[in-house]
Amino acid sequence: MHATLPLLNALDFPPLTRGALTTLQVNLTYECNQRCLHCHVNAGPTRTERMDDATLALLQQVIATHAVQTLDLTGGAPEMHPRFRELVQHARAEGLQVIDRCNLTILSEPGHDDLAAFLAKQQVEISASLPCYARDNVDAQRGDGVFARSIAGLQALNAQGYGVEGSGLILNLVYNPQGPSLPPPQANLEAAYKAHLEEDFGIVFNHLLTITNMPIQRFGSTLISKGTFHDYMQLLRDSYREDNLAAVMCKHLVSVDYQGYLYDCDFNQMLDLPLPLIGRERSHLRDLLAQRLDGNPIVTRDHCFACTAGQGSSCGGALA
Repeated sequence: MHATLPLLNALDFPPLTRGALTTLQVNLTYECNQRCLHCHVNAGPTRTERMDDATLALLQQVIATHAVQTLDLTGGAPEMHPRFRELVQHARAEGLQVIDRCNLTILSEPGHDDLAAFLAKQQVEISASLPCYARDNVDAQRGDGVFARSIAGLQALNAQGYGVEGSGLILNLVYNPQGPSLPPPQANLEAAYKAHLEEDFGIVFNHLLTITNMPIQRFGSTLISKGTFHDYMQLLRDSYREDNLAAVMCKHLVSVDYQGYLYDCDFNQMLDLPLPLIGRERSHLRDLLAQRLDGNPIVTRDHCFACTAGQGSSCGGALA
């Protein structure tokens, strides 16, 4: 699908180099029980790609021997990988913080009825997608009935203690704009989310993370079909803020695909822009057993302007 997108280049984006590696963001599978319009992974129910046992074993070896602090699990719906729970338990036993990028509706899928309880027992931090606190907006972006199931998922997480003050169980919500615009100020939108969700549904959570839509894959193709791709790219360029460069996630995070290959971020993974190492064009998990990435140049293209536009954007929300 993304083959029809205009060629992205790196002529204008400033060069970046890596700092110390602290986070492994692992794409366990492209399989998902949803098919969202903004999804940069093109995930869905018919995708079959998933990390195999040999690569999982190598990942566990890297976790055991490398000084990473966080394992960030994504997909697709990462929970649909048959060894998701085993990997979570291994990482927690090694003392890592584990983040689950949860779409909320997975909590009510058959076979996942006890997932909320498992995540709470393992003290997994949850970053849950909820693009709006209004039913129509969510269903328009993610499919009919998704809002109701998302609310039920949040209530199930609250019942386990997630988002409740003093519980230590972190529940973050993730917001993406519906169209070709930048997210509003994160603090203001977080206040609105908290007020509406608590008043209407009795739901509490810790933080709202605002993420700018990347002009790639499914969202990029939608922009092309509507004739707004170039306007959106110009908006990202015009909104560039140099201060955001110091905090972009690619300086301390490595994205790992289901085959174990490494990328500077999840977006580069979707564009097949591998993280290079000296002597090889494409690096793999096995390289992390013997090499450090400090000072390695980061592969950039024009889509990187999405991370530096306005208040900035990363998997951890706004940068500024």
